[in-house]
Amino acid sequence: MGRYILKRLIWMIPVVLGVTILVFSIMYLIPGDPAKMMLSPEATPEEIAAKREELGLNEPYLVRLGKFLGGIVFRFDFGDSWVYNQPVTKELLNRFPRTLTIAVICIGLQIIIGIPLGIIAAVNQNGLGDRISMFIALFGISLPNFWIALMLILFFSVKLGWLPPFGIDGFKYYILPCIANAFPGIATQARQTRSSMLEVIRSDYITTARAKGMSELQILLKHALPNALLPVITIIGNGMGMLLAGTVVIESIFSIPGIGMYLVGGINSRDYNIVQSSVIFLALAFTFIMLLVDLAYAFIDPRIKAQFARKHKRGHHA
Repeated sequence: MGRYILKRLIWMIPVVLGVTILVFSIMYLIPGDPAKMMLSPEATPEEIAAKREELGLNEPYLVRLGKFLGGIVFRFDFGDSWVYNQPVTKELLNRFPRTLTIAVICIGLQIIIGIPLGIIAAVNQNGLGDRISMFIALFGISLPNFWIALMLILFFSVKLGWLPPFGIDGFKYYILPCIANAFPGIATQARQTRSSMLEVIRSDYITTARAKGMSELQILLKHALPNALLPVITIIGNGMGMLLAGTVVIESIFSIPGIGMYLVGGINSRDYNIVQSSVIFLALAFTFIMLLVDLAYAFIDPRIKAQFARKHKRGHHA
């Protein structure tokens, strides 16, 4: 098991390194001059050139990339914001708890609502429960989260006045953003759970369990659901990454000072350090989440345990 964890940890290194180089290269090649945007329209060419020299924009690509990678690897330093003149690492660490809170609440809603909807749909295939569950799933997949967010604000904030439309000052401020961000994930989770459960409940061992007189609830909880969990866990892991990415839109709509809103501000102001660092930070979080998913596979699927146990025995005999 330790070998499996070590292998997954090693695989994280090239993934994060590749994302870092890709994001840095994109920001290097896109048009636009941050120095011009930071200075007034009346700035002279000499002032612009001095500002570019100050920001290090005149240095070659490989030199800038090497400094950026060195700061991250050796000091976990993403540099300073050109616009706000603040350390980007400090801002990311201050804002990440809000983004993570939204993502965790959303993934909780996805599990609590999406998995039962999928089970109901599978157990009642082509019945009323299946049709209602799949209608909700179709509704969630078809509508983008920003449209859902705007409709929620209009109804619950503007019309009814029950919930705040923007900002962050307590748990009630998370309700509308989390519902809007979680709805597509709930729909995807319900569809995947239904598909996995239908495949499992048609298996021979489920028929054998029914023949032994086990109740349907026991069959579902002890046999069907555990064997249908692997695809479901994959959707949960991917959904967590999508939810982290979705906060870029949701935080902007609800004015939540998280990484998503920080990233949008960096894009608008051409602050390369903010954009690069925010994307890399989210990539690190997503890579760590997928590591947890892989570890969950190892604990749930006995085939993975057996595979690494055989390798360990072969190495011992050799």
